[in-house]
Amino acid sequence: MEEGTLESPSHCAVTMDGTDGADTDPFQWDTREDCQVRQILDRVADKWSLLVIALLDNRRLRFTELRREIDGVSQRMLTVTLRQLERDGLVKRTVHPVVPPRVEYELTPLGGTLHSTIRSLVAWTEAHQGEIAAAREAYDERVGVASG
Repeated sequence: MEEGTLESPSHCAVTMDGTDGADTDPFQWDTREDCQVRQILDRVADKWSLLVIALLDNRRLRFTELRREIDGVSQRMLTVTLRQLERDGLVKRTVHPVVPPRVEYELTPLGGTLHSTIRSLVAWTEAHQGEIAAAREAYDERVGVASG
């Protein structure tokens, strides 16, 4: 089990006074490690998960194909990522009974809905990458002057 992941599910939208804090404290979920929302976001926002989900959009790929396409991922990390995504119901693993066994991965319908969300995030990033680069440069100059 991944470090920091608890075995039992719990609710996290309840504030200390026992009321539903979803409307009053939008960051309540981020303060507790046992929060399901935080655990799910940690999983799907992981760089390897994002890349796997993007690559599996409308197609099936074998493990070796995924590994070849994802620069820098180790065999172990890809295995762990695929297992976690399968456990969360985002990826379907199909084993074909041939010799040697052929295993393919594809997005589930739920995984497909996540891909749409990721596509929106990528579009936002592409639209604002110039502004972000300028902000980084300005910050680096400020910090460099202040510490130098």
